[in-house]
Amino acid sequence: MMLGKSRLPAIKVKYLLLAWLGILIASWVIYMQYASYSELCRGHVCHMVICDHYRRGIISGSSCKALCDQRTLTLQRCMSTSSVHQVYSGLWKEKPVVIKCGIEDPVKTDGAPDSAVLRQEMTLFDKPTRGTSMDEFKEMLHSFLKANLGEQSSLSTLVDRVITLADVNEDGKVSLAEAKSIWALLQINEFLLMVALQEKEHTPKLLGFCGDLYVTERVTHSSLYRLEVPHYLQALVPEALSSSLNHWLAPAWPRRARITIGLLEFVEEVFHGSYGSFLICDASPYHVGYNSKYDCKMANLRSVTSEAVVRGFLRGRRCETNADCTYGRDCTATCDRLVKQCNTEVVQPNLAKVCVLLQDFLLFGAPSDLRGDLEKQLRTCVTLSGLASQMEVHHSLVLNNLKTLLWKKISNTQYS
Repeated sequence: MMLGKSRLPAIKVKYLLLAWLGILIASWVIYMQYASYSELCRGHVCHMVICDHYRRGIISGSSCKALCDQRTLTLQRCMSTSSVHQVYSGLWKEKPVVIKCGIEDPVKTDGAPDSAVLRQEMTLFDKPTRGTSMDEFKEMLHSFLKANLGEQSSLSTLVDRVITLADVNEDGKVSLAEAKSIWALLQINEFLLMVALQEKEHTPKLLGFCGDLYVTERVTHSSLYRLEVPHYLQALVPEALSSSLNHWLAPAWPRRARITIGLLEFVEEVFHGSYGSFLICDASPYHVGYNSKYDCKMANLRSVTSEAVVRGFLRGRRCETNADCTYGRDCTATCDRLVKQCNTEVVQPNLAKVCVLLQDFLLFGAPSDLRGDLEKQLRTCVTLSGLASQMEVHHSLVLNNLKTLLWKKISNTQYS
């Protein structure tokens, strides 16, 4: 009994220290969460700037009245990962949507709302200028699309699509405010891709816009994985733990197979399409989503870029190593060390990058009778190289083999 009493104070101190440690960690997490939110989430600034421009007649758009006058388009949960790219879930006529807009880096402004509005008005909505004719505006659009998508025979069709989109009041004319709005939107890579790929099944639908703010359909699950550890907690949460939790939270394997088939179809859609080829330059599981029916939807297209833009970036670029020849996160070409310039051919095609994702997303929980074949197909897929001869034929063969393997397993079941 005496021994137990003598150890009691030490045990109390131990628990007290653990409690204090827990309080400190919890306080730090709450502070970081608040600091991160206040830094990243500035939708009120976005709303203020857009509506000020709209009321002054500088911009136009199909969503302006709903956002600024009727207040039927409202911003809700903040999903921003960058302070200059504001992303919010929202409601429009009681339907869930995603609202996206860009605002200037706070470091570049003096904090006064008027100066932010003035600076954005001067730079973002400076084209086209007053007096620009419709023919001149069409030529502007054609030159811009050619520079960003490459020389395509179908560009005139895309110009007509952009003009139709810009004509909000459907009077057959494009006002200066309408022209300024659509021009500002086209400078956003994701918006340009949504217009170019609007008929594709796996691209989110564009629902409306106001100035350079645009509204898209909400993808129910905006990532392949449900759990994303904040950057400030990554040191505390082992990768193996977060991976295990994501495996546990993931949909049933047949549903993951259905999502995968959709993702492979998207790779097909952006490979030599109507408006050229597009490259996935950040194949992250947090850019690929799916809806309630487990159909794949690209929740974030900002990492997808036209091949023409990537080649333009690489052409004539000075380099010492291959790392110097990287566009985005992982669109990498080889460095010609003799002339110290980048080659313009990206080494790893989209399919190989997607298969790297699928090795983790698709293999765990795979049916035992399929796992061996699936591993073999994915191993072949991740080694695909953009520089290989007959790459296009080989690429199509590997993609179709993977789709066929998965479809055979889930066809004629409730998951198909």
